[in-house]
Amino acid sequence: MSGGDAARGAPRDPEAEARMQRFINGFMQGVPHLALLGIRYRRHGDIWAELELPYAPQLVAYPESGVIASGAIFTLMDSASGFSVFVARGRMEPHATLDLRCDYLRPAAPGASVIGRAECFKITRQVAFVRGIAHDGDESRPVAHVTGTFMFTAPA
Repeated sequence: MSGGDAARGAPRDPEAEARMQRFINGFMQGVPHLALLGIRYRRHGDIWAELELPYAPQLVAYPESGVIASGAIFTLMDSASGFSVFVARGRMEPHATLDLRCDYLRPAAPGASVIGRAECFKITRQVAFVRGIAHDGDESRPVAHVTGTFMFTAPA
């Protein structure tokens, strides 16, 4: 992951940033499974996006463990990765998850929210490449690591 929040390249247009913010907020509220999981937007930069999965008892895989189920973390990371493509592209161009690999490194701490941060590090004419981590408060101790590709679906 890139260190820090420094912008890469030319500064973004504040009007474009406001449009992106409105889009993200609308998308988060308009996608039923994200709303049901409680996933919410945290922040974004030029090539990265960060979402949060708040801890909730209904997300726990096994009640005796108190650990959030891996499927909810996968959804968090798929969504954060997709948002990173939007912000890196600078526009809301339709795209679909082509491949997303999620390596679970350890369980999230019981009772802790999970933060997913993904960055889009390369874009070609038809495919975007992403990587990211999920953590429960300490980025140096990730819960999961993802790599993925997204295919642009708008007509050429």
